[in-house]
Amino acid sequence: MSAFISEFDLRARGDADGPTIAIKDSIDIEGYPTTAASRALADAPAATEHAEVVQRLLDAGWRIKGKTNMHELAFGMTGINDFTGTPENPQDATRIPGGSSSGSASAVGLGLVDAALGTDTGGSVRGPAACCGVIGLKPTFGRISRHGVAPLKTTLDCVGPFTRDMRALIDAMNAIDPSFDAGIARRDASKMRVGIVPVDADASIRKAVDNAVRRAGLVSRVVELESIADAFTAGLAVINAETWQAFGHLVDTGKLGADLVARLRVASNTTAADLDAAENVRRIFTAAVDRALDDVDVIVLPTLPSFPITLEAARAGTSVIAMSSLIRPFNLSGHPALSLPVQVEGSSLKAGLQIVGRKGADEHVCAVAAHIEAALAQ
Repeated sequence: MSAFISEFDLRARGDADGPTIAIKDSIDIEGYPTTAASRALADAPAATEHAEVVQRLLDAGWRIKGKTNMHELAFGMTGINDFTGTPENPQDATRIPGGSSSGSASAVGLGLVDAALGTDTGGSVRGPAACCGVIGLKPTFGRISRHGVAPLKTTLDCVGPFTRDMRALIDAMNAIDPSFDAGIARRDASKMRVGIVPVDADASIRKAVDNAVRRAGLVSRVVELESIADAFTAGLAVINAETWQAFGHLVDTGKLGADLVARLRVASNTTAADLDAAENVRRIFTAAVDRALDDVDVIVLPTLPSFPITLEAARAGTSVIAMSSLIRPFNLSGHPALSLPVQVEGSSLKAGLQIVGRKGADEHVCAVAAHIEAALAQ
């Protein structure tokens, strides 16, 4: 099982000792094909230029160590890939690594690189981060360049980093986003106000989230978040329609995994009425999140409602769609959201604490995460 599809050492001239990073195989690197870990794209021509985020990393002195594995065509949540292999979950090799940015989360969790880039359309950075016990950020929609990133058209997808600590994550954001203010991200966040969202999740994980906020000494109160279940359903409709538009032509090639063919065929049934309804929910839920953030600086909730299932259970057909119930809604609304690993009492596994901020306030999300991280390390 490999986190990487291909390994190499790409660096800017003269930068031999920069931090290392891996790039998901849906992001272009000049001279290498972008295959999205699919047999159907295995013969794709090499990219003729770097994606903008890749060029920015090189310009900032980062060393690119390779392209990471992923759930095929970025359309799945388990991370299982029978063509390129399934990356190892660093927390528990018997469990799924999460998708679709499975290789990126795995590479960081295994200590193979300092950071990795993934993409998040329906939780595909935050989900694998929570599964693999690392940090993952979905920035505000549209904030990070997607030039050179597949699919070309999306209203949901965001490029985002994985790291093992907040220092590295802030450094990575500083490299890929010219508007990112690292000074704000490193400010004291002890006075930030936190809204805790009551959600349907395992009691032990909810308790871990509450305990982390309490240990950080942050002022908190319960904040109800309306329409989150509707936003989950609407997000599914949008991702189905946009993924079918991008990759539906590959269904009849005979080169896609059976699981992907089945999901794409379901996706093809998304109607214009479904999308109209989803866009209405998008407006309602976005307004609800904005209202929830009127009186607090960030809202927090679990990243995943439960621990990742085993590979065996996933291969036997156990549904994983509920994994995205708490993360997919924020793709629909476009708010920045970060998953921070927190210890769960009585378990060797860490769960994800999700921190959601106002649009454009990615730095404040990072500052709160860094504050909680420091408190939990004491």
